[in-house]
Amino acid sequence: MEVSVQIPQDADGFIRRECPHCEQQFKWHDGPANEVAENFGAAETYYCPLCGEPAGLDSWYTTEQLEVAQQMAMPHVMGIVEDGLESMFRGVKGMTYERGNDILPDESEPLVEPNDMMIVASPCHSFEPVKIPADHPARLHCLLCGSAFGV
Repeated sequence: MEVSVQIPQDADGFIRRECPHCEQQFKWHDGPANEVAENFGAAETYYCPLCGEPAGLDSWYTTEQLEVAQQMAMPHVMGIVEDGLESMFRGVKGMTYERGNDILPDESEPLVEPNDMMIVASPCHSFEPVKIPADHPARLHCLLCGSAFGV
């Protein structure tokens, strides 16, 4: 089963991410920001620009993004469960199964990405800018290699 969830971009093409270690939010560019980034190749790990800790590519979803994904997947999961129950009781003498309609969650509000945060680029990989909260202290880390830098 595959459920597609649209994660919105802000006006500059950045999407919100959340560090699995420090749980702070920042943004990275959705797709290559320029030709240099496109030629760099795909990373297997990213580093949090706020705390410097590494994590795999699928570790950076925000709590809100995960909640929306779960809500969107629930009707599909419940459909599979209902199909299984229906086929299990089919042919059983004296038993019938009736599908329920009240177990599906309400549709979630679509995610909206505000145009907040400020763009910064590390000196070592300037082709991969990030957006950070404006009130974050000056010490940051490169998204691609984790090297510390100041702004």
